[in-house]
This record gives sequence, C-alpha cells and structure tokens, in this order.
Amino acid sequence: MFNLNRTIANPKLWNKRNSQQSRRSPLLFPSIFLISLCFFFFFLTYTPIPNYMIFSTSLKTVNVALTHQYPHCETRFHGEKFLWYAPHSGFSNQLSEFKNAILMASILNRTLILPPILDHHAVALGSCPKFRVQSPKEIRISVWDHIIELLRSRRYVSMADIIDISSLLSSSLVRAIDFRVFVLLWCDLNVDLVCSNGLNAPPSLVESLKLCGSLLSGIDGNINQCLYAVDDDCRTTVWTYQNGVDGMLDSFQPDEQLMKRKKISYVRRRRDVYKTLGPGSKAESATVLAFGSLFTAPYKGSELYIDIQNAPADPRINALINKIEFLPFVPEIVNLGKQFATQTIKAPFLCAQLRLLDGQFKNHWEATFLGLRQKLDSLRQAGSQPIHIFVMTDLPQGNWTGSYLGDLAMDSANFRLYFLGENDLLVMNTAKKLALARHGLRFKYFPVSMDAVAKVEKHCSLDILPDVLLYIEETICSCASLGFVGTTGSTIAQSIKVMRKFGLCSSPIRSAFAL
Repeated sequence: MFNLNRTIANPKLWNKRNSQQSRRSPLLFPSIFLISLCFFFFFLTYTPIPNYMIFSTSLKTVNVALTHQYPHCETRFHGEKFLWYAPHSGFSNQLSEFKNAILMASILNRTLILPPILDHHAVALGSCPKFRVQSPKEIRISVWDHIIELLRSRRYVSMADIIDISSLLSSSLVRAIDFRVFVLLWCDLNVDLVCSNGLNAPPSLVESLKLCGSLLSGIDGNINQCLYAVDDDCRTTVWTYQNGVDGMLDSFQPDEQLMKRKKISYVRRRRDVYKTLGPGSKAESATVLAFGSLFTAPYKGSELYIDIQNAPADPRINALINKIEFLPFVPEIVNLGKQFATQTIKAPFLCAQLRLLDGQFKNHWEATFLGLRQKLDSLRQAGSQPIHIFVMTDLPQGNWTGSYLGDLAMDSANFRLYFLGENDLLVMNTAKKLALARHGLRFKYFPVSMDAVAKVEKHCSLDILPDVLLYIEETICSCASLGFVGTTGSTIAQSIKVMRKFGLCSSPIRSAFAL
C-alpha cells in the first residue's frame, strides 16, 4: 500500500557477507547480525507492509485514535448517510456489483460512494458455492489498498467515468458521490499528497491513510456512529426485500460432505435488508454503511447473495430495478462504437466474442469455435457473401495461425474480418476524451463538497490513459445486425446480450451529458 520504491537487500547476499566475515573474525558475527537487524527494521518502514500488519492495531487503540482524529465524521455531511462496498474481479463482475450497490443504497436511502474500476482481478472474492471466500473485512482492506495504489499511480478511473448514470441521478432514484471526494472530506486528507506518486510518502500521510483505511474497512469493528461494517457474506446470508419471511432458511445450504471436509457450520438465511439495516436498526444511525462484496449469481435454485427481483409494495424500487437492468456506457464510448459499425465496417456484420485464454476458457477452444462455425455455415447457406465479422478476442492476432480464426482470416473471398487493438488511433482518441470529460466528478454534490471536487480535479488527473477497448468492442457487438456469437459462460457475452436486448445501437448518437 505504501510502496516507496525501496527494496530490501537479498537475504542470500546478507548470508554470504556474514559467512565471509565470520571466517576472518568470530567476534564480528554478533555485531554484523545486530547491524543487519537494525537495517532490516529501518527498511521495513519504507517497504510495502502486508495488510494485516498495517491494520493490526488493537481495537481499543484504534477506536481512541479514530475518535480523536475524526470527531466530525457524524456531522460533516449535514446528516447525509452513505453506502460503501468492495468491488472485485473483472469489469463485468464489477458492473454487476455496481448495479446491486445502486439498488441497496436506494432501498436504505443512502448516498452511494462510487468506486473506481479496479484492475482486472486485482481483488478476488473466492467461491461462494464452495463457501470459501474472503471475509467482508479482508476484501474491504484489499480494495482500500488497491484504490490507494490507483490514486498514487494516477490510474484512477471512476465507474461513473465509463457507465452513464445520469438518468438515475436526474430521476432522483439514487444519490451518489465520488469515492475520492468522499474520502478527502471524511478523512481530511491532503489530496495533493494522496495523488502524488513521489518516492517518499510523508509519515503524516502514511498514518492518515492507515487510520482512514482502518475506519472505512471496519477492521476493528464499528466506530461510534461513524461506520457500521456489514460482516455478513454469501456463506450465511441472502439479502431480500419484501420477499418471504425474514430469517428463514435459504434453499441452498452446504452439503454434509463439504461441512465435514472443511469443518464448517454455516447456515444460510434469507434476511430482509431493510428490516436488518434500515430504520430502527443499529446500522441506521451510522454515517457509513460498509458492505464487503455485493456479487451475486443464480446457483442451484437460489441466489448466492442478493435476491431482489422485485418490490411488491415499493413502486419506486421496482422502477429502479427495471432501470438498472441496462446501464449504458457514456456517450464517448457509445458514439465511437456506432461510428465504427457504420463508417468502418459499412455492411451488415456478425460479432464473434471469443474468449480463449483466460481461466476455464483456455481449455475449451473447440466448443468456443463450434458455435461460430455453425452460425457462419447458416449465413453462407442464406447466400450472404462475403460475410463481415467483427472479432472480439483475447487471442493476439499473431497467434491465430493454426486456429479456426486463422482459417477465416485467410479466406478473404468468403469472409471479411474486423477487429480493434488497444493502440489503435480510434481507441486512443476515445481514451483521451474520457480523461478530459471526467464524468465521475460532474455530479451536483451538496455545496460543502464543491471545493473538494475542484481539488480532486486539480491534483488527481490521469497520467496513464484508461483502457477502453473492452467497452468499445462491446458497443460494436451490440450493433451486429447478422447476429452475435458469444463464449458460453463469459460474463462479457452476457453484457453484450443485454445491450442487444435493449437496442443500444438503434438509439441516436448522443452528446456528452453534463450534470
């Protein structure tokens, strides 16, 4: 977290030096050992420290320190209350969690703290079906560490820089604040230092980051009325809203074999989020309600963590559920995707999303190519030649030789292939536009935070352009009039299907929104 670009000398070199000098004089060994030990502790303060060492202060000490440092955390926001959570995994999973966070914040009448987009799999949850996941505290700490890394390396991109939530905000279905703005105010941090990638972090900043991270992560429990840390996760809880009996057993439970092998005794219950964390609860008075992961997915007839499909007695939440099923990309991305389809391909085309290298997909090439082959055969029989194909794949073009993709690329008489790379001019220009637009900082915050927004804009600008290739490719695929072939089990394929379902490509090109 606090990487000051220092390195500790290789222990093997230390041992070599010590052994050479000990042969010369046995009396030197104790002195060298003590000196080395001193240097070790000296350098330890300037090198990355594991999370549990950073936050392993006693509950009493941390409570006293935090209460002293942040006496204003209950009042600085004039009664406004917030919801924070810990996103993880790849972008599609992070987007799914973002939708769940919007829903939970609206149900609990809290302002959502908008997270950045984390590096692909920089933080992992684990496996809910196997009851092997990071605890909410652990994953909040991991996310805090990674966010600080993004800030200090000037790579911070807000989820709202990429996903257009302007319609949600204008309809008052949800309130939101950028994570950087919130932390700057709540933790009273010097944003210039936080966003600096200098070699040495001042001790005061290191201490402030440690205290604020401990507070927001809930590592030492709840702090007065500042924070309530939700420590329920998918092993024990399925969150519901106006659906069934609060506290009843969920249909999916760990089987006896797993319980014996892993020595676990988890019981999953369905709990109403409003009754548990809303008015009248211990959580309700806290300025910040902090969740861990908000990821969910169907599994064995149940949901892994959040099962809120409708709200029988709450029309406002029902309207929100319908709205968040599809959240579009910001106009800069959508417009480029449409323009590529109409001005570069210039013909009806098929989109092939082929995930071939990551995770489980690298072992199922034949199955991945089979669906594409069948679709192309049906198009050829219909007399469409040459067939235009936009290829979205993680397999570099130089490695296509010997694969079905390579065969298609060589058969130019029957197939015309199109694809984009992260260094293509169109992609780079879009990334520059997004860096300048800063959509995530364009919200109408309450007046006290406007100065904080200006400070973030001044000191936390991007040094490295955001990676926008995935978002542009998904938009292009939504415009494929000859159909879409996606990789089975890929969350990216699911996202594209949702975009196609809602007719993103049929809507007119939009101008960049201003809030």
